[in-house]
Amino acid sequence: MKIKINKLKSITRLIPVVAFFILTLVFTGSAFAQPDPPGGGGTTSNNGGNQTGGNAPIGGGSLILLGMAAAYGGKKVYDIKKNMNELEE
Repeated sequence: MKIKINKLKSITRLIPVVAFFILTLVFTGSAFAQPDPPGGGGTTSNNGGNQTGGNAPIGGGSLILLGMAAAYGGKKVYDIKKNMNELEE
């Protein structure tokens, strides 16, 4: 019974940390948004004055990378704590 209580305590400690990281990723995603490029400036090109290139969104990939890194780190911490609990028994 003591083991289940220790696991419950560790999970309840972990939930706010995970929630903090998830919320941080969600709210900082909009901070990386860039404004639209300036108007045509009198150009008569076929693309309507828009700049070519530079429109590739990298924000989604970086958020996925950070999320996966956080999940990997969380799993490592979980495994270390699990091994420590098994050694105490």
